[in-house]
Amino acid sequence: MSPLQAFILGIVEGITEFLPISSTAHLIITSEFLGLTQNEFTSFFEVFIQSGAILAVVFLYFRYILSHKELIKPVITSFIPTAIIGLLLHSTIKSTFFNSHSLIYSSLIVIGVAFLILEYFVKNGQLKLTKSLKNITLKEALAFGFFQACAVVPGVSRAGAVMMGAMIQGYKREEAAIYSFLLAIPTILAAGVLDFLKTDLSIITQSDNGSALLIGFIVSFITAYAAIKWLIGYLQRNTLVIFGVYRIILGITLLAS
Repeated sequence: MSPLQAFILGIVEGITEFLPISSTAHLIITSEFLGLTQNEFTSFFEVFIQSGAILAVVFLYFRYILSHKELIKPVITSFIPTAIIGLLLHSTIKSTFFNSHSLIYSSLIVIGVAFLILEYFVKNGQLKLTKSLKNITLKEALAFGFFQACAVVPGVSRAGAVMMGAMIQGYKREEAAIYSFLLAIPTILAAGVLDFLKTDLSIITQSDNGSALLIGFIVSFITAYAAIKWLIGYLQRNTLVIFGVYRIILGITLLAS
């Protein structure tokens, strides 16, 4: 992997990790566009640079977490379904889901349509978004965890699934987004540790792999930092419609190509 390829993938990861458009799908699409083949290193690289995005969350929300320690228990509760399903399906996810382009592209479309339906109910007053995270219950947190677990299918979007689950329960869009950020910390760290343990670490020292990892990590951190700040401001005044439309157009275009 060249430094330029690592740089581009770092940008894609940082921008898409916390937007509800599926970072996994975009990394797979971008890798193919760059002519990269899926192998042990590229798979490890894609997981590793997520830690840069997670560092951006910690950097931005460290004080928030300290002043809202009551959210730690709900976040851990939400993490449990994903951890169980991820462990049970880990080999299937890597060997089957990630290699099924039709599944990935269809997931982009299906969740995009779901966003539009959800926002339709909000616009027509059938769903009111009034709750903040101080209202969260462990039952709701567990439900959010099952929504996130759906994102083991590439194209669904971990952030999008959590936000959708929270909005269905009546949480404000920006509050739902913040919860998806916090839940990303244990989720992505656990996925990273699991991949780390299953990877032959000698690949890191091969060729320029070490520098590629460093570039991807730093770029992912910077772009994720900017994307998070933008998303929260955007959701305070806007809906998920733009993301739904984008997903549908992208998915249809890719299926037709």
